[in-house]
Amino acid sequence: MTMISGDVIAILGPADETLVAEVIATGATQAELAEAFAWANNDEALFGEGRRLPTGRIAALIDLLSADEEEQDK
Repeated sequence: MTMISGDVIAILGPADETLVAEVIATGATQAELAEAFAWANNDEALFGEGRRLPTGRIAALIDLLSADEEEQDK
């Protein structure tokens, strides 16, 4: 099911409109976004659990979330 901006904000919290639009454009589900958000914010713990790096839409979402985080750090 396609996400709407409220779905994205429910997972990410307050987010830039551009980021929200980019996330929606990936066609990802809420579950995929939630997993990407977990990876973007705590990858060391997930590696510790023996998980492999995600691929596909989840990897694309991680890239979006990481790029947004880097922009905020500037």
